[in-house]
This record gives sequence, C-alpha cells and structure tokens, in this order.
Amino acid sequence: MKAPKFIVLLLGIAVLAIVNLLLGSVEIPVGDVCRILAGDTSNEIWTNIIWQSRLPQVMTAVVAGAGLAVSGLQMQTVFRNPLAGPSVLGISNGSALGVAFVVLLSGRIGGVALSRLGYLGDAAMSVAAIIGALAVMMLIVWLSQKVKGNVTLLIIGVMIGYLANAIIGVLKFLSPEEDVKAFVVWGLGSFSRVSGDEMVLFVVLMCVLLPLACLLVKPMNLLLLGDRYAANLGLNIKRARLLVILSSGVLVAIVTAYCGPIMFIGLAVPHLARALFGSSDHRVLMPATMFCGAALALVCNLIARMPGFEGALPVNSVTALVGAPVIAVVLFRRRQSEE
Repeated sequence: MKAPKFIVLLLGIAVLAIVNLLLGSVEIPVGDVCRILAGDTSNEIWTNIIWQSRLPQVMTAVVAGAGLAVSGLQMQTVFRNPLAGPSVLGISNGSALGVAFVVLLSGRIGGVALSRLGYLGDAAMSVAAIIGALAVMMLIVWLSQKVKGNVTLLIIGVMIGYLANAIIGVLKFLSPEEDVKAFVVWGLGSFSRVSGDEMVLFVVLMCVLLPLACLLVKPMNLLLLGDRYAANLGLNIKRARLLVILSSGVLVAIVTAYCGPIMFIGLAVPHLARALFGSSDHRVLMPATMFCGAALALVCNLIARMPGFEGALPVNSVTALVGAPVIAVVLFRRRQSEE
C-alpha cells in the first residue's frame, strides 16, 4: 500500500520541478522552456535564465531538501527526540563560524574581505563552511566515544552551538557594517548560490551521500528499540551511533557550505513523512523523508521566486512560513486519529 504514495510523491516532485522552471520574475512560455531544454538556443536571454538560474536552483533544492530531511531523521532516531534536527549538535553553527572568519575577520586582517572577491570569495566561503562544520563534527564524533548517554551528547552539542554563536557575535561587533550585512545575507540561506560546475559537484556529492545514508536503515531501526534491546540483538551501539552521526553531519556540512544554513526542513519533514506513511520503519521512512524533503524545498524555492518579488526572498523565511502550518495540521490530525 506504500507504493502509490511513493508514486504520487515522485510525480509531485516532477510537477514542482517543472513549475519552478516555468515561473519567476520573467515569464517564459511552456513551449519555449521545452525547446530550451531540448537544446534550442535561439533566445539567448531565456536560455541563460533556464540553464544558468532556474535549473540549477531546481537541482540544488531537490538534493539539499532531501539531504537535510534525511539528516533530521537520523538525528531524531539517534537521540529518540522529536525536536532533534540537523543543527542540534552545533554542526551548522560550525559552518557559520567558518564563514564568519572568512567574511568578518579577513577584511580586518588583510584589508579586503574575501566575500567581496566574487567567485574567489564564494569558493572561500564554501571551503570555510565545510572546514568549520567538519571540525565541529570531528569534535562531536570524538565526544560520542567518551560519553555514554545520548542526552549528555545532545547537551554538549547545544553548548558547542552557543559557543560558536558567541564567537560569531564578537566578530560581528568588531567588523564593519558591510561585512556584517554580507554574513547576515549568507545566513538567510538560498538555493540560488549554486551554479555551473559548483552545482554539478554539489549534486554528485549528494547523490553519493544519500545512498550511503540509506545503508544505515537497519541499525537505525534497531536503535529505535532502545540501546539495551538493540545490544541484545547484536548491534554495536557506539559504532552505530557514530556512523549515523557521521552521516548526518556530513550531509549538513555539504548543504550548509553550498546553500547556507537552511532551517526547519530537517526538523519538520521526518514528522511529515511519518504522518503521511503511518510507519516508523526506516525502510519506508528513509525514502519517504528524502522525497518529502525534496518536494518541500521545491515549494519553498518556488514561493521565494514568485512573480512580483524583485530577486528572491530568503529561503529560511519561506521554509518556516510555509512548512510550519502544514506540519502543525498534519500532526494535529495524526493525534486526533490516534485518539
């Protein structure tokens, strides 16, 4: 009975992707979009809009939404906490701290902030975000081997996030207004930063990481049973927890590096998938969460670029604005059906 729901989800993603290609500040007819995708380059302006802007945004939104949703599912499973999300261990804050050093500190040290150097600045920000996220992730992985309880590790992750935010606050205070504005804009999140070769690399990385995350379905199902019961069934708890945290952390690090810190999707989408499919089995939940995350990201990207807006709205504003009421209604109906 799950197959029809998966088919509907896949069709929904396809329709949303097509609508994302059609709609925007510049109206392009359906026939022209099809011809451009088929290789027609007679209208250079429309061709550039489709190939250089809209298609990269669609691809980025699909894989970023899927990655964040899967990461959130993994965190909620490891900590058995419905409020856990991709940023719960401070990994997103580590990315933000790395970018803060590039955007806020480089100008004071070298005289010119790297954020003002075009593609070089963008590359520096991406590298800094990955380094910051991986540094925090390695610290969390090391601590996960030292502490026994999930709650202790969760508290440590939250404290690391607060520490990173405190350092960022100091850097903001010491930096000129222009650099602070550049950092704040990065922190709002966007699917439009990735294009060209960067988009190809990002999509390839996510297409490798997401299937690897699916290999952890069995240990994640066992972790739901509780540590003692899972250990009796032969699961190495520390190793399983380490692998899940590592998988979740890498997904968050890559998405944050390319798109900025995208909030809400990782927290809310696993609940949406559970409600839609009525299952706690990760063999169902993992692909369901992946597809729901991709669909929600496409919806948010579409609203952010709706005709009438100059440029694009911040993705983080749209994700919460669109997703929160939907998730609230789904959870409310689920609670009513359980009663």
